[in-house]
Amino acid sequence: MLICCSTMEDELCKSAHKVFKIKYHFVFCIKYRKDLFLVEKYVDSVKEICFGMEERYNMKFERIGFDEDHVHFMLRSVPKYSLSQLFRL
Repeated sequence: MLICCSTMEDELCKSAHKVFKIKYHFVFCIKYRKDLFLVEKYVDSVKEICFGMEERYNMKFERIGFDEDHVHFMLRSVPKYSLSQLFRL
């Protein structure tokens, strides 16, 4: 169980024996830098996949930002997952 408390601008998450705040900023580029994110169906597909991951795993996509050839993810996670495990999800 994950409990997040908001104090000013910091969000501390608590579980049974730990308090943590883990945020990642990922940038993924499309192969050959094609401008696929100008098409709305691709943007919607990525968002749908992210929301599905939130439900399955204990994580939260705080922000998802799209440019024409890359996407930014601001992700909050739990200490259960290492950085390499998040990439494999």
